[in-house]
Amino acid sequence: MRWRIASLLSLAIAISYFDRQTLPVAIAAITREIPVSNTQFSQLQAAFLFAYALMYAGGGRLIDALGTRRGFLLIMIGWSLACALHGLAMSVAFLAVCRFLLGAGEGGGFPAATKAVSEWFPVRQRSTALGIINAGTAVGAVVAPPLIALILSALTWRWIFFISGAAGLLWTVFWMRDFFLPRRHPRLSEKERAEIQEVLDTGATGEKKTGRWISLFSYPQVWGLVIGKFLGDAGWYFYLFWLPKYLYDVRGFDTKQVGYFAWIPYAASGIGCLVGGWFSSALLRRGYSLNWARKAALGLSASVMPVVFFVTRSPVELAIVLFSIAFFGQQFWSTIMMTLPADIFPSQSVASVAGLEGFGGAIGGVVFGLVVGYLLDHGFGYGTVFTIVSTFHLLAFLTVLVTIRVVGRIDRVPGLGVNL
Repeated sequence: MRWRIASLLSLAIAISYFDRQTLPVAIAAITREIPVSNTQFSQLQAAFLFAYALMYAGGGRLIDALGTRRGFLLIMIGWSLACALHGLAMSVAFLAVCRFLLGAGEGGGFPAATKAVSEWFPVRQRSTALGIINAGTAVGAVVAPPLIALILSALTWRWIFFISGAAGLLWTVFWMRDFFLPRRHPRLSEKERAEIQEVLDTGATGEKKTGRWISLFSYPQVWGLVIGKFLGDAGWYFYLFWLPKYLYDVRGFDTKQVGYFAWIPYAASGIGCLVGGWFSSALLRRGYSLNWARKAALGLSASVMPVVFFVTRSPVELAIVLFSIAFFGQQFWSTIMMTLPADIFPSQSVASVAGLEGFGGAIGGVVFGLVVGYLLDHGFGYGTVFTIVSTFHLLAFLTVLVTIRVVGRIDRVPGLGVNL
């Protein structure tokens, strides 16, 4: 049952990543009706990411208060309706409102998924479970370019948003059928109950927590997660939102070519999710400490990220390979970063910490996305942008090493009513 739930969560993340890719991949078709400059394009992504950041932080608190089952239901309904609303847009301003609403909905997705993992999976399986869930980012992003190209060949760009919104609403039916807390699940076998006894013993029962959310900032681990995510996701959101536009503007691709090639790096990112989760879990099975298993994985992934420096200096075929390596490394990295809140903090505060971490990542995407739009509209080329982004993950890894000296469970979160 726990692996079925992980797969269902992965599907939700896949839908969210398809939804957020609809605008970047369809932008060439949209601009034939609604002109969009580079600066306006960056502002549209900033509208999404700003709301995403706020909801990532607040959504974690919301999930901790409402519980994972009900909280994720409300979040999915909200972002699916917001996605469908894009199809009614007649101006850049209307698109900006839609992007803001989409970000406000999707911001609660990963905190809910992280909390669900802490409620269902023992420590030795958490990075693997989050690897599966995080692989949904690749599934959604891989499917988006060819499927959007197919839809555009038969329908207008507006139908892309209507169809993706409907997919999210359909998902909620399966969520309400399958997700319950382990202690209350009507179809949990006795064998599986014994396998996850570690989780049941630690009290991951979904009770509401009380106390002061601001108390989390007294922990250097929280700052490390927030700053590390800020740097890493600044690069990730640049890749996610600007890759199709780079291929359109610099490499001269049309929508069909983007649909044919752009899925490849995203497929590599999915492999990175799975390998990252497997690698860290494998180190634990071999007897390495939790601290070493997580940091070795983070260091390995960060070490491959500078390859994007060579993208603008390479022929298009090699550029796709370099993008693929960077996407692989990014999602390898992201899987471990997503696991750390559950490794360090009690279950009752995991979603709140994951929310703050995601807030940092989304704000990183906002800031760097606006910088990219400004640079490109003021005479700086993509070479400058890729030079900057090639340094982000190395800086993020150094931040994690300094602020999280040892990855391990803390005993108490003051002000949150949590004692272990």
